[in-house]
Amino acid sequence: MKDELVRGTAWNGGVRVFAARTTALVAEMQRRHDTFPTATAAMGRTATVAAMMGVMLKGNEKLTIQVKGDGPIGQIVMDANAEGEVRGYVDHPHVHFPANSSGKLDVAGAVGRTGYLHVTKDLGLKEPYRGSVPIISGELGEDFTLYFAESEQSPSAVGLGVLVDTDNSVMHAGGFIVQVLPGLSEDQLVRLEQAISAMPHVTSLLDQGETPEGILRFLVGDDLTIHQSIEPVFKCTCTRERFEKVLITLGRKELRSLIDEDGRAELHCHFCNEKYMFEAEDLESLYLLSDRH
Repeated sequence: MKDELVRGTAWNGGVRVFAARTTALVAEMQRRHDTFPTATAAMGRTATVAAMMGVMLKGNEKLTIQVKGDGPIGQIVMDANAEGEVRGYVDHPHVHFPANSSGKLDVAGAVGRTGYLHVTKDLGLKEPYRGSVPIISGELGEDFTLYFAESEQSPSAVGLGVLVDTDNSVMHAGGFIVQVLPGLSEDQLVRLEQAISAMPHVTSLLDQGETPEGILRFLVGDDLTIHQSIEPVFKCTCTRERFEKVLITLGRKELRSLIDEDGRAELHCHFCNEKYMFEAEDLESLYLLSDRH
């Protein structure tokens, strides 16, 4: 079953809703970074919310999420754009803990319960937009709920889930964002809060074969209009040519040192874990090019 991300509205435009199945996306990231189950869950939850936040953008706009907690996983970094393209990584992929008291993967134990969540948006303006909030739970759903309320003044509910099998493979991943817009009545707000409280876990719904649209119907009923449906995918922007430019910017002295002392250079992309090898003859060519810079 393909991944899917839907965006819609409900209740006469009083609620804006997003839901996603990101199983294949998270599985690809797990494969590339060889993450252990708890690290996979933390990375996957962040990738899922990044994909949904990405479709809130327009055109060539893009965003970067940084989760900097005090847990052993270190930093989580995620890029996303309006096309549903996501890439990202965690500092320490081989982090795993026993299940927490709820029987779930202990994401808060990996992320930490102290630190900050940063969102940077490149909206094509002179300066990027930056928003930051303290980490309040480390489970990430509550932390992004706080981010929307404080940094974007958008009362929201965020639900995220990743189910990992004993062999480290990703069984299910997905999530939802519900945002309250001006004009929602008090009765509707209470109804929404009750629906969120009574809702089964996202991965339970996905395991039952529920679609992202079906997940939203659990929350808002049948008064739902879907405006967009796309497939979120992993996509990195790194290329060999980009790394060639990085090497050239080192300057002639540093390049000469690489050629004479190492005879080669291996550059690594954090986002996709691809490695680019430059042999001595490649470096010699870049050394000659650097004379023109």
